Amino acid sequence: MIDEHKSPHDFETTCQRLGDAVAANGFGLLHTHDIHGTLNAKGVDFSPQCRVFEVCNPKRAAEVLAVRMDLANALPCRIAVYEREGDVIVSMIRPTDMLAMLSDDAKLASVARDVEQTMDRMLTETVAA
Repeated sequence: MIDEHKSPHDFETTCQRLGDAVAANGFGLLHTHDIHGTLNAKGVDFSPQCRVFEVCNPKRAAEVLAVRMDLANALPCRIAVYEREGDVIVSMIRPTDMLAMLSDDAKLASVARDVEQTMDRMLTETVAA
């Protein structure tokens, strides 16, 4: 369900490369959540770096919402970049797996497969040497 890729790059470079890959693949970056910074600002001593990138392809999102507006709860797609045991990891919940828990609609499954293929490409481009 969760697809993880180890990055050969440092944390900041990986985040930059992900932003570039998102744009290059026709998605938009809606927001970046700095989990590390937010938790520390709230007085929680949290040392690993962690950012969550909310990404979206507006055309694909509109297709999903036209069928089931309640699936807005599953949008936008999220990609996380975090440190774990000295490594930098890029990960996502596979859209096909998430949708399978929420709907059995064949049209939506097709959209999820297409989105997942593009997101796989984003992750692969991000961690390429």
